[in-house]
Amino acid sequence: MSWTRVAVLSLLTTLLILTISIVVESAAVRDDSKAADPKGAARQVFMPESDASNFFKRRSRRSVRYYEHQAEQRVRMSHNEQRREHNEEQRNEYENYVEEERDEQNERSRETNEQLREYHYDGLYPRHYWFH
Repeated sequence: MSWTRVAVLSLLTTLLILTISIVVESAAVRDDSKAADPKGAARQVFMPESDASNFFKRRSRRSVRYYEHQAEQRVRMSHNEQRREHNEEQRNEYENYVEEERDEQNERSRETNEQLREYHYDGLYPRHYWFH
């Protein structure tokens, strides 16, 4: 029973598509057997050289606001670079400080451990057992 439904639905869909394609002709291209004046078409597309050069000269000029904006951008970028360098310098200083503190702490704890080993050493076993 399901294959009949599929067949009927596909037939109805095909019929609908054919009906719509016959009614709608918006995608069709007109067939003009006689072409329009080719010189006229060229005149509509192309412009004289002087007009074109004037157009590009006018388009190449930038406004004052553009240059002000560029200057502001350069100032902003240089400020960001200085801030980035400052932060990097501060981070490096802090890392060096932390490393020195850690080294000093390790040295103090190592000295304390050595002193404790010497204090508790009773001479009954070799000392190398303390230094695994």
